[in-house]
Amino acid sequence: MRLDGRTAIVTGGANGIGLAIVRRLVTDGARVMIADIDEAAGAAAVEAISGDGEVRFTAADVSERLDVHNLVARTIDAFGSINALVNNAGIVHAADFLDLTEADFDRVMNVNLKSAFLCGQAVARHMVERIGEGDEPGSIVNMSSINDTLAIANQVPYSVSKGGVSQLTGVMALSLAQHGIRVNAVGPGSIMTDMLASVADNPELRTRVLSRTPLGRIGDPSEIAAVTAFLLSSEASYVTGQTIYADGGRMPLNYTVPVKE
Repeated sequence: MRLDGRTAIVTGGANGIGLAIVRRLVTDGARVMIADIDEAAGAAAVEAISGDGEVRFTAADVSERLDVHNLVARTIDAFGSINALVNNAGIVHAADFLDLTEADFDRVMNVNLKSAFLCGQAVARHMVERIGEGDEPGSIVNMSSINDTLAIANQVPYSVSKGGVSQLTGVMALSLAQHGIRVNAVGPGSIMTDMLASVADNPELRTRVLSRTPLGRIGDPSEIAAVTAFLLSSEASYVTGQTIYADGGRMPLNYTVPVKE
Protein backbone atom coordinates (compact mmCIF):
# COMPACT_ATOMS: atom_id res chain seq x y z
CA MET A 1 0.00 0.00 0.00
CA ARG A 2 2.17 2.86 -1.22
CA LEU A 3 1.11 6.49 -1.25
CA ASP A 4 4.08 7.79 -3.22
CA GLY A 5 3.58 11.24 -4.66
CA ARG A 6 0.40 11.94 -2.73
CA THR A 7 -0.18 14.82 -0.35
CA ALA A 8 -2.39 14.40 2.73
CA ILE A 9 -3.77 16.68 5.39
CA VAL A 10 -4.24 15.10 8.82
CA THR A 11 -6.24 17.19 11.27
CA GLY A 12 -5.51 16.64 14.93
CA GLY A 13 -2.27 15.09 13.73
CA ALA A 14 0.08 16.22 16.49
CA ASN A 15 -0.88 13.59 19.06
CA GLY A 16 -2.41 10.14 19.57
CA ILE A 17 -4.13 8.43 16.67
CA GLY A 18 -3.54 11.42 14.43
CA LEU A 19 0.21 11.30 14.97
CA ALA A 20 0.24 7.55 14.31
CA ILE A 21 -1.58 8.21 11.04
CA VAL A 22 0.95 10.86 10.05
CA ARG A 23 3.81 8.45 10.72
CA ARG A 24 2.18 5.69 8.68
CA LEU A 25 1.37 7.93 5.71
CA VAL A 26 4.91 9.29 5.61
CA THR A 27 6.29 5.75 5.81
CA ASP A 28 4.07 4.85 2.86
CA GLY A 29 5.56 7.68 0.82
CA ALA A 30 3.09 10.52 1.30
CA ARG A 31 3.81 14.15 2.03
CA VAL A 32 1.77 15.26 5.03
CA MET A 33 0.51 18.54 6.42
CA ILE A 34 -0.30 18.24 10.12
CA ALA A 35 -3.08 20.55 11.29
CA ASP A 36 -3.54 21.01 15.03
CA ILE A 37 -4.07 23.66 17.71
CA ASP A 38 -1.17 22.22 19.74
CA GLU A 39 1.73 24.13 18.23
CA ALA A 40 4.40 22.65 20.51
CA ALA A 41 3.33 19.08 19.74
CA GLY A 42 3.05 19.90 16.05
CA ALA A 43 6.59 21.26 15.92
CA ALA A 44 7.86 18.23 17.82
CA ALA A 45 6.10 15.89 15.41
CA VAL A 46 7.69 17.56 12.39
CA GLU A 47 11.13 17.36 13.99
CA ALA A 48 10.66 13.70 14.87
CA ILE A 49 9.24 12.57 11.53
CA SER A 50 10.73 14.85 8.88
CA GLY A 51 13.77 12.65 8.44
CA ASP A 52 11.49 9.94 7.06
CA GLY A 53 9.81 12.13 4.46
CA GLU A 54 8.16 15.48 3.88
CA VAL A 55 5.95 16.61 6.74
CA ARG A 56 4.97 20.11 7.79
CA PHE A 57 2.75 21.71 10.41
CA THR A 58 0.08 24.39 10.34
CA ALA A 59 -1.57 25.69 13.49
CA ALA A 60 -5.30 25.63 12.82
CA ASP A 61 -8.63 25.46 14.58
CA VAL A 62 -10.39 23.35 11.98
CA SER A 63 -13.80 24.23 13.37
CA GLU A 64 -13.24 27.75 11.98
CA ARG A 65 -13.84 28.33 8.26
CA LEU A 66 -11.02 30.86 7.84
CA ASP A 67 -8.49 28.53 9.49
CA VAL A 68 -9.58 25.74 7.15
CA HIS A 69 -9.22 28.04 4.13
CA ASN A 70 -5.71 28.98 5.24
CA LEU A 71 -4.81 25.34 5.93
CA VAL A 72 -5.77 24.30 2.42
CA ALA A 73 -3.95 27.25 0.88
CA ARG A 74 -0.76 26.58 2.85
CA THR A 75 -0.82 22.90 1.94
CA ILE A 76 -1.16 23.72 -1.75
CA ASP A 77 1.63 26.31 -1.47
CA ALA A 78 3.88 23.76 0.23
CA PHE A 79 3.16 20.66 -1.86
CA GLY A 80 1.27 21.77 -4.99
CA SER A 81 -1.93 19.78 -4.50
CA ILE A 82 -3.95 17.72 -2.01
CA ASN A 83 -4.80 14.09 -2.75
CA ALA A 84 -5.93 12.87 0.66
CA LEU A 85 -7.61 14.16 3.79
CA VAL A 86 -7.94 12.57 7.22
CA ASN A 87 -10.50 14.34 9.39
CA ASN A 88 -9.15 13.15 12.72
CA ALA A 89 -9.50 16.18 15.04
CA GLY A 90 -11.67 15.33 18.01
CA ILE A 91 -12.33 16.13 21.66
CA VAL A 92 -14.48 14.74 24.47
CA HIS A 93 -16.40 16.30 27.33
CA ALA A 94 -17.80 14.16 30.12
CA ALA A 95 -21.00 15.37 31.79
CA ASP A 96 -24.35 13.98 32.79
CA PHE A 97 -27.08 14.80 30.27
CA LEU A 98 -28.94 16.95 32.81
CA ASP A 99 -25.80 18.95 33.61
CA LEU A 100 -24.32 19.41 30.14
CA THR A 101 -24.04 23.04 29.07
CA GLU A 102 -24.89 24.35 25.63
CA ALA A 103 -21.39 25.76 25.26
CA ASP A 104 -19.74 22.39 25.90
CA PHE A 105 -22.16 20.63 23.55
CA ASP A 106 -21.41 23.14 20.80
CA ARG A 107 -17.65 22.98 21.38
CA VAL A 108 -17.49 19.20 20.91
CA MET A 109 -19.83 19.24 17.93
CA ASN A 110 -17.80 21.98 16.26
CA VAL A 111 -14.48 20.16 16.59
CA ASN A 112 -15.70 16.63 15.92
CA LEU A 113 -18.38 17.16 13.27
CA LYS A 114 -18.36 20.68 11.86
CA SER A 115 -14.63 20.49 11.18
CA ALA A 116 -15.10 17.34 9.09
CA PHE A 117 -17.68 19.18 7.01
CA LEU A 118 -15.56 22.30 6.59
CA CYS A 119 -12.34 20.46 5.76
CA GLY A 120 -14.10 17.86 3.63
CA GLN A 121 -15.86 20.48 1.54
CA ALA A 122 -12.78 22.67 1.08
CA VAL A 123 -10.49 19.79 0.13
CA ALA A 124 -13.11 18.15 -2.12
CA ARG A 125 -13.54 21.41 -4.03
CA HIS A 126 -9.78 21.48 -4.61
CA MET A 127 -9.78 17.81 -5.66
CA VAL A 128 -12.58 18.38 -8.18
CA GLU A 129 -10.71 21.34 -9.64
CA ARG A 130 -7.52 19.28 -9.94
CA ILE A 131 -9.40 16.41 -11.59
CA GLY A 132 -10.41 18.91 -14.26
CA GLU A 133 -6.71 19.59 -14.77
CA GLY A 134 -5.86 15.90 -15.16
CA ASP A 135 -5.21 14.70 -11.60
CA GLU A 136 -6.56 11.40 -10.35
CA PRO A 137 -9.45 11.55 -7.85
CA GLY A 138 -8.45 11.72 -4.20
CA SER A 139 -9.71 10.04 -1.05
CA ILE A 140 -11.06 11.23 2.31
CA VAL A 141 -11.19 9.38 5.63
CA ASN A 142 -13.26 10.65 8.55
CA MET A 143 -12.52 9.48 12.08
CA SER A 144 -15.70 8.12 13.59
CA SER A 145 -16.00 5.77 16.56
CA ILE A 146 -17.90 2.77 17.83
CA ASN A 147 -19.82 5.48 19.69
CA ASP A 148 -21.52 6.47 16.45
CA THR A 149 -23.79 3.58 17.45
CA LEU A 150 -22.95 2.62 21.04
CA ALA A 151 -23.92 5.41 23.41
CA ILE A 152 -22.15 6.41 26.62
CA ALA A 153 -24.39 8.19 29.12
CA ASN A 154 -21.88 10.84 30.17
CA GLN A 155 -20.44 11.41 26.68
CA VAL A 156 -23.44 13.11 25.10
CA PRO A 157 -21.88 15.45 22.51
CA TYR A 158 -19.12 12.97 21.64
CA SER A 159 -21.57 10.17 20.87
CA VAL A 160 -23.88 12.49 18.95
CA SER A 161 -21.00 14.00 16.97
CA LYS A 162 -19.66 10.57 15.96
CA GLY A 163 -23.10 9.50 14.80
CA GLY A 164 -23.07 12.63 12.67
CA VAL A 165 -19.61 11.82 11.31
CA SER A 166 -20.78 8.43 10.04
CA GLN A 167 -23.82 9.99 8.36
CA LEU A 168 -21.66 12.77 6.92
CA THR A 169 -19.36 10.10 5.50
CA GLY A 170 -22.26 8.50 3.64
CA VAL A 171 -23.53 11.83 2.33
CA MET A 172 -20.08 12.90 1.17
CA ALA A 173 -19.44 9.54 -0.48
CA LEU A 174 -22.67 9.71 -2.48
CA SER A 175 -22.18 13.34 -3.44
CA LEU A 176 -18.56 12.95 -4.53
CA ALA A 177 -18.84 9.57 -6.24
CA GLN A 178 -19.58 11.28 -9.55
CA HIS A 179 -16.08 12.76 -9.35
CA GLY A 180 -14.44 9.47 -8.39
CA ILE A 181 -13.58 10.80 -4.92
CA ARG A 182 -13.93 8.11 -2.25
CA VAL A 183 -15.03 8.91 1.31
CA ASN A 184 -14.90 6.41 4.16
CA ALA A 185 -14.65 6.40 7.95
CA VAL A 186 -12.78 4.47 10.60
CA GLY A 187 -14.54 3.66 13.87
CA PRO A 188 -11.99 2.88 16.59
CA GLY A 189 -12.85 1.00 19.75
CA SER A 190 -10.68 1.28 22.85
CA ILE A 191 -7.28 2.54 21.69
CA MET A 192 -4.31 3.26 23.95
CA THR A 193 -4.11 7.04 23.67
CA ASP A 194 -3.75 9.64 26.40
CA MET A 195 -7.50 9.45 26.99
CA LEU A 196 -7.17 5.78 27.94
CA ALA A 197 -3.83 6.00 29.74
CA SER A 198 -5.51 5.67 33.14
CA VAL A 199 -6.81 2.23 32.18
CA ALA A 200 -3.36 0.66 32.19
CA ASP A 201 -2.84 1.47 35.88
CA ASN A 202 -6.40 0.86 37.08
CA PRO A 203 -7.34 -2.84 37.31
CA GLU A 204 -11.05 -2.08 37.63
CA LEU A 205 -11.14 0.11 34.55
CA ARG A 206 -8.96 -2.33 32.63
CA THR A 207 -11.30 -5.21 33.43
CA ARG A 208 -14.32 -3.15 32.40
CA VAL A 209 -12.76 -2.30 29.02
CA LEU A 210 -11.46 -5.78 28.29
CA SER A 211 -14.71 -7.49 29.33
CA ARG A 212 -16.36 -5.94 26.28
CA THR A 213 -13.42 -6.52 23.91
CA PRO A 214 -13.40 -10.06 22.47
CA LEU A 215 -9.79 -9.85 21.28
CA GLY A 216 -8.81 -9.29 24.90
CA ARG A 217 -6.56 -6.26 24.55
CA ILE A 218 -6.62 -2.52 23.99
CA GLY A 219 -5.78 -1.43 20.45
CA ASP A 220 -2.71 0.51 19.42
CA PRO A 221 -2.89 3.79 17.45
CA SER A 222 -0.76 2.20 14.72
CA GLU A 223 -3.59 -0.26 14.05
CA ILE A 224 -6.00 2.60 13.31
CA ALA A 225 -3.32 4.18 11.15
CA ALA A 226 -3.03 0.97 9.11
CA VAL A 227 -6.76 0.93 8.35
CA THR A 228 -6.65 4.61 7.43
CA ALA A 229 -3.71 4.09 5.08
CA PHE A 230 -5.54 1.23 3.40
CA LEU A 231 -8.65 3.34 2.80
CA LEU A 232 -6.56 6.16 1.31
CA SER A 233 -4.66 3.80 -0.97
CA SER A 234 -5.57 2.35 -4.36
CA GLU A 235 -6.00 -1.01 -2.62
CA ALA A 236 -9.39 0.33 -1.49
CA SER A 237 -10.34 1.65 -4.93
CA TYR A 238 -13.86 0.14 -4.83
CA VAL A 239 -14.60 1.07 -1.21
CA THR A 240 -16.63 4.21 -0.48
CA GLY A 241 -19.32 5.26 1.98
CA GLN A 242 -18.19 2.68 4.54
CA THR A 243 -17.28 2.86 8.22
CA ILE A 244 -14.72 0.22 9.18
CA TYR A 245 -14.81 -0.57 12.89
CA ALA A 246 -11.37 -1.41 14.29
CA ASP A 247 -12.62 -2.32 17.73
CA GLY A 248 -11.35 -5.75 18.74
CA GLY A 249 -14.79 -7.22 18.07
CA ARG A 250 -16.80 -4.96 20.36
CA MET A 251 -19.51 -3.84 17.94
CA PRO A 252 -21.18 -7.26 17.46
CA LEU A 253 -20.85 -8.18 21.15
CA ASN A 254 -24.02 -8.44 23.25
CA TYR A 255 -22.44 -9.88 26.37
CA THR A 256 -19.27 -9.46 28.39
CA VAL A 257 -16.36 -11.86 28.12
CA PRO A 258 -14.10 -13.29 30.88
CA VAL A 259 -10.87 -11.41 31.42
CA LYS A 260 -7.58 -13.10 32.22
CA GLU A 261 -6.12 -11.71 35.43
